[in-house]
Amino acid sequence: MAKHNVWMSVSDLMTGLMVIFLFIAVAYMSKVDENQTVLKDFVETKHKLHDKLVNEFKGDTAKWKMSIDGDLSMKFNNPSVLFAQGSYQLTDEFKIILDEFLPKYFNILLNDSLRSHIQEIRIEGHTDDLAAFSFDPDPYISNIILSQQRSLSVMRYFLASDCYKNYNPQQQALLRYWFTVNGLSYGKPLDSDGNLINPIENPKAEMDKDKSRRVEFRIVTTDKDVLENFVNKNLSTE
Repeated sequence: MAKHNVWMSVSDLMTGLMVIFLFIAVAYMSKVDENQTVLKDFVETKHKLHDKLVNEFKGDTAKWKMSIDGDLSMKFNNPSVLFAQGSYQLTDEFKIILDEFLPKYFNILLNDSLRSHIQEIRIEGHTDDLAAFSFDPDPYISNIILSQQRSLSVMRYFLASDCYKNYNPQQQALLRYWFTVNGLSYGKPLDSDGNLINPIENPKAEMDKDKSRRVEFRIVTTDKDVLENFVNKNLSTE
């Protein structure tokens, strides 16, 4: 009889352990599903923002020679319209474009569901490799200064614009928090197809000077933070 009771106790113990492991497995799967949902929602929201930008500016991209990429960068690719050679003063034509572009762009950014995931919005100036010796004897440094000044000219213009001034103080503070000015010289040139040249992957690719001279508005989201949180949360459950 005692032997029978021992086996019953072992059986009950094993059953109890199986139930505990089952609950742990269910809890783990539930947490993984929850984290995957967060990651999926973030990716889908980013795609929706890209679609909004495409739809909002579909009538303007050809007119302005502007492209909208999947990484949420908007490239103004017509150098003769943007600035005179070697100058950082906005042309009258570029001012007209910005007067149309900025209100639409700001309204999407300030009202989109991805707003809380926007880390930075970069105004990027890009040049060709023609030296601008009036700024510095080194060609690359001289173009860093020129491209930085061009980005700064765009920033000055939008801060002085009516569309910016018409926003409330909180919205203005958010735009100032997001926007940065970046002069990238000719460190990120484009080829004749408008593709970014990676000197490691394609060291023989040739710069297209016209396409490389551009201004970009680039939205930087919290992708890395979301992915890192996703990985850390799943590792912590193991």
